[in-house]
Amino acid sequence: MKFATLRPAPDQPTLVALIDATGQRYWPLSTLLPDFQGDMQQLIRDWPELGGRIAPKGEGQPLEGTRLEAPLHPHRNMFCVGKNYFEHAAEFSSSGYDSSTSADDVVPKHPIVFTKAWNTLIAHGDEIPRHAGVTEQLDYEAEFAVIIGKGGRGIKKADAYDHVWGYTIANDVTARDLQQRHKQWHLGKSLDGLCPMGPWLVTADEVDRDTATIKCWVNGELRQDARLDQLIFDVPTLIETLSAGIALAPGDVILTGTPVGVGIGFTPPRFLQTGDIVRIEVAGLGTLENRVGR
Repeated sequence: MKFATLRPAPDQPTLVALIDATGQRYWPLSTLLPDFQGDMQQLIRDWPELGGRIAPKGEGQPLEGTRLEAPLHPHRNMFCVGKNYFEHAAEFSSSGYDSSTSADDVVPKHPIVFTKAWNTLIAHGDEIPRHAGVTEQLDYEAEFAVIIGKGGRGIKKADAYDHVWGYTIANDVTARDLQQRHKQWHLGKSLDGLCPMGPWLVTADEVDRDTATIKCWVNGELRQDARLDQLIFDVPTLIETLSAGIALAPGDVILTGTPVGVGIGFTPPRFLQTGDIVRIEVAGLGTLENRVGR
């Protein structure tokens, strides 16, 4: 099933909606579950009780004319993983922007984990802030994002997928000059509006992780193209690593890393400019598209 957070009209509050298979029509969840008045966090948290009761009724309403919001606002920073595709690890390490590596560890031996703040979240169709005067080196990173459903600490790899509620698409937009200047990555990753997410959340049963691909275009030019099974550290490894000492909770978000083809991988680097359009597709998850604003 697909779910979105949307605003039916400018003067109406946001609501959680079930989306049809084509992404053309929706059903407000409150009409399918009269006792549900919550947000996406509550839906994920209460999924064991609610999931089996959700089914479309009637024709639904046209999605056209509504405003999609960021599908989920997690209760804490998003967990992110750096250099988690072999070719991207190599392009980043040779770019001159990587302060996390030496010549003998271009490919990480353990997951590189950092966080991206909640203030970065924007929706499909929103403008990515240019932040001119703060950064001159804005870059894109197409990512497959994991949504935790069942929390826990000390989760083993064999049990990890039991804790996954679903998935979405994210763009881990990065201010490379800040990332390089400050050594630690948080500031360069966490400027306002630097994480487009969506267009919706998709339950885990809808995605074939063994065959799914992730692709990114900038102004119609294909820049990134990879399979999700090319991750250095797969989803179960990431969940086991994070949960070893951090209790994961329903609604936590894990960005799993970006493939080769980011802006700093080109010579000279190809940074985002005002008016550029970044489009990301993940098989089974739809398309996330955003324009860089002023």
